[in-house]
Order: sequence, then C-alpha cells, then structure tokens
Amino acid sequence: MTIEYLKRGKPATERAEDDAKTRAIVERTLKDIETRGDAAVRELSEKFDKYSPENFRLSEAQIDALIGELSDREIADIKFAQEQVVKFAQAQRASMLDIEVEPLPGVILGHKNIPVQSVGCYVPGGKFPMVASAHMSVATAKVAGVPRIVACTPPWQGKPNPAVIAAMHFGGAHEIYVLGGIQAVGAMAIGTGTIDRVHMLVGPGNVFVAEAKRQLFGRVGIDLFAGPTETMVIADDTVDGELCATDLLGQAEHGYNSPAVLLTNSRKLAEDTLSEIDRLLGILPTADTAGKSWEDYGEVILCDSYDEMLAVADDIASEHVQVMTDRDDWFLDNMTCYGALFLGPRTNVANGDKVIGTNHTLPTRKAGRYTGGLWVGKYLKTHSYQKVLTDEAATMIGEYGSRLCMLEGFVGHAEQCNIRVRRYGGLNVPYGQGAPCREAAE
Repeated sequence: MTIEYLKRGKPATERAEDDAKTRAIVERTLKDIETRGDAAVRELSEKFDKYSPENFRLSEAQIDALIGELSDREIADIKFAQEQVVKFAQAQRASMLDIEVEPLPGVILGHKNIPVQSVGCYVPGGKFPMVASAHMSVATAKVAGVPRIVACTPPWQGKPNPAVIAAMHFGGAHEIYVLGGIQAVGAMAIGTGTIDRVHMLVGPGNVFVAEAKRQLFGRVGIDLFAGPTETMVIADDTVDGELCATDLLGQAEHGYNSPAVLLTNSRKLAEDTLSEIDRLLGILPTADTAGKSWEDYGEVILCDSYDEMLAVADDIASEHVQVMTDRDDWFLDNMTCYGALFLGPRTNVANGDKVIGTNHTLPTRKAGRYTGGLWVGKYLKTHSYQKVLTDEAATMIGEYGSRLCMLEGFVGHAEQCNIRVRRYGGLNVPYGQGAPCREAAE
C-alpha cells in the first residue's frame, strides 16, 4: 500500500497524553459524585456551567414556559425532524420479532425483546444546543417502550435552552434535568439523593462525557462510545474541492478535537480542498473552533486506487463517512467499519445529524469495527426462554444432558437431568452417574 499524507494531525503520542489526563479527571469526579451525591453535582454545575438553580429538574410549568418561548415555525421544525427519526425507529422496531419454535417434539424455545426499564439520555449543549440529539435518544427510547426516560442537558448561556427542552418533552422524556458533563452522566448512573439511578446511559458528548460513560460501563449499560465527532470524506475527481472542504469543516466546528479526514485518489482534488479550507476558514463564523480542530486533527490522505481507499477507510473506521465517487454503491457493498455512510454529493452529514431520520449517535474512535450506532434495538434486551411439554421430551433431553454434564465433570448438573429421567421416563439412573445410552442398550 502506498499512501501519502498531504496533511497530518496531532501525533498519536500527544493524543494518548490527552486521553490519560481525561481519564484521571473523570475518575476523580465520578468518585466525588459517588461519595457526596447532590452536593458534588451542584458544585460541579456551579464550577463548569455557572448554574445552580433551586432544583435541577424542570417542573411541568417550567417546561411549558420554555416551549412558549419558541415560535410556531421553530416548534413545527422540531416536530418534523422528530417525526422522521420516529418513523425510521418504528420501522426498525417492527423488524425485531419475538420468536417461538419447536425444534423437537415437546420442546419449545423462544425469545422476547424486552425494553430496558430506565434510560438516561445525555443531550450535549454547552457550546451548541444539540436539539437533534434529543430526538435520537429520547424519542427512540420511547419507540422502544422504555418506561422511564431521564434526560439531561447543560444550560445554554446560563439557562435551559427552550428548543432542546421542547425536543426532550415532545420526544417523551419523563424527567428533564438541566445538568451537563460528567456530573450529568455520573448522577444518572450512580444516583444521588434527588436522582434515581438508571439502568443504561445513551447519547453523545465531549471527551469527558465519553470517558465517564466508559468508566461507568458495567455499573450501567451504555449505547456505545460516542465521543467527539469524526468525519471522513472519500472522494474522487467527480466532485470539487469546495464541496469536500465544506463537508470537512462542517463537522470540524463541533469542537477543538474533531477529526476530519479527506481520503482521495486525486492529487488535484486534495490540493484544491486544502486551498478551499484556507479560504472558508477566513469567512466561517465558527472558524476559531473548526480551524483549531482542522489544525490538530485534520488529515489529507492520497491513495493510488479505490481498493486502497477502501482499506484505509476501514482501518480508520470513522464515525461519519461521506462518499462522493463514481462508485458510491461499491463502497456501500464493501465497507465494513464505520458509523454511518452518506452516499453521493446530494446528501451530507448535516442531514443525518439533524433531520433525515437515521440516528446520529454513532461509534467513534474505531468502535465502528464492532458496533453500529444508537438505534431502537439498543434499548431492547433479547431474552430467551424454554419449555418442555411432554414426558417423552423431558426424558430424551434429560438423557443427553446427563451424559454431556458428566463429560465435563459436573455431577450436580447431571443430577438435574437424571431426576427428570427418573420421574418422567421411569428409568433408573444411579445418583452420580450419567444416563445410559439407549442406542447402545438396544
């Protein structure tokens, strides 16, 4: 493989140092929340958000008042976007069926899809109020049938953001708290005097939120590791540098550490994109953020062939992959490691982020190698069950089970089978021995 980097980001060693610092901060903070509960949460909110209301949970009257601050057009737009997300989630839910089969006479096996009983949805909003994240987590949990949905979002400019609160409320949140960062996910997962803990955490966030979810995993379930936004543009000479630069910077503005990668087999496109990025950073209102992210985490990789681009893309396993080539469906058919694909120049990541209907909470940091993004199925637990209906089936399965348990040395296990063989089959199996092989006896 002969790839050429026309631009590299921050070295991996420096990124590892940043990760280590983040881990230590999160570990201390979560321990403080576990030890001091509400007092720690309030101190953290005061320190990082300059926000300390009488109660972090919004009342119905407060929610109604905040929604009342929005225009009819804003409410209609929020509901339209949420409707698209709900429609797709409902279609996904309909594809997940409970099953029951009878593989042997008298033996019934099945599974049921049961909703997680309580979910904590984190909706980012410190720098930008992430209205769409409420659709992705809260509304999807409602479609799944989760009976208790808790939603947290940080204050925006010193107070609850009306649009985010409206989206949470319309989506079906049962409890809404104005809390951000580690203190929000820590409070939901660990529990405090005023917040009952949840069974699962979902939603994207900054590096501290993502690391907190990682450290809390096991105590609660999590959807996936969804840290700072990543984007990759895979393009050839069928598109131009302005389009590529716009799509790269459009995601780089999320934060100061949002990787943006151009993967191309066209040197001219690579060079044109670099020039366009410089031009756009001169006029983009969010250039301070996007420019820093591009400087430290932006990359331009030149490949010889489409096969090479495919191999590099799967190795990077980016969260968002914008494909604009003469063979978009070929990438759809062959790519295996990514968060979500955006195929063709007519679509873009912003559509997926805000309105088109697919979920925008997606795996980052190579997690796309082993998981997809948040979807209605993440809220469902598939539980199996079994029934044995006849004496004949109990005897036959029991005989096999008895011998297989003895093969592994589990005498107590074998006796669970043997007692059924004796009671339902009338066969004498001595205690501590495996059932006889009926075929051999015959």
